[in-house]
Amino acid sequence: MRELKPVKVGNLILDGHKIYIQSMLSTRSDDIDGSVRQALELEAAGCDIIRAAIPDMKSIKLIEAIKSQVNIPLVADIHFDYRLALEAVSAGIDKIRINPGNIGDMDRVRQVANACTNRGVPIRIGVNSGSLEKGILAKYGSPTYEALIESALKHVELLNRFDFDDIVISIKSSNVKTMISAYRYAAERCSYPLHLGVTEAGTERMGIIKSAIGIGALLADGIGETIRVSLTANPVREVYAAQDILKALGLYKGVEIISCPTCGRTRINLEELANKVESAVKGLDKDIKIAVMGCVVNGPGEAREADIGIAGGDGCAILFKKGEVLRKIKEEEIIDELLKEIEKL
Repeated sequence: MRELKPVKVGNLILDGHKIYIQSMLSTRSDDIDGSVRQALELEAAGCDIIRAAIPDMKSIKLIEAIKSQVNIPLVADIHFDYRLALEAVSAGIDKIRINPGNIGDMDRVRQVANACTNRGVPIRIGVNSGSLEKGILAKYGSPTYEALIESALKHVELLNRFDFDDIVISIKSSNVKTMISAYRYAAERCSYPLHLGVTEAGTERMGIIKSAIGIGALLADGIGETIRVSLTANPVREVYAAQDILKALGLYKGVEIISCPTCGRTRINLEELANKVESAVKGLDKDIKIAVMGCVVNGPGEAREADIGIAGGDGCAILFKKGEVLRKIKEEEIIDELLKEIEKL
């Protein structure tokens, strides 16, 4: 277990006891109403922290508008202009994402550090392969994990000069191997909370695969306090994907569905059935595992760890609980009978 410096973000504490899910608004920064709607959708989907781009002074209005209706912490994503950071802090932001080395001279860094100190606002240093300083990039020749770490620690040192230590670090790369190596090295070198993510991961299918490999590998090592699955898709899909990654590692409570890949013994449309079950239990507030298996030969035995499940037959299925058969049911009754048993759990 790595030594960790707890950091408070709004009403959350990044201390290693829970992995928090983050996403980012994809609405235009000048679309206040649309941004509020999307923030509410993310909160309803189970997002823990929302980040919003603040590219100009007009965007500061987003902060009050969102925080007046949303109960989860809001992060301001800021590049280069230190004045935006100062205004965001004054407007009540919960965290700032900025790279201190990119906002100008030491007096500007000092002003941001002091403002955040006075309001108890943490700073996330966000380094990625496309934001490396020219000198560091020239030194390493490419955005290697060593280059990413050197850049991140350089930004940390700038904040430390002004006694600022409420820091979260992200060191993202679109290369999964580089991302994994960078975070593992960071976990050895510092005690700050780490925000995990594969940047520019792509569209939903490949983006989820890359994120599951990169984020999952690190979480399995005990590394990471917050995560974001970056997808070229509706950000609500990011939240669901993050939940699924955490469920797969036993780090998120909720409904988990397991189902078999089917074989020549299958006499039921298991793909359709599994999708129906998934839809029927979506949003169910129970910490349970549901099995949807293709046949009675292996189903109950292979899925004996499931709390409840069905195993398909020819026009029918058996309903089982913890591997023990409860009863036989008709195919058209599967969903209703399954839901009845789930209510009893």
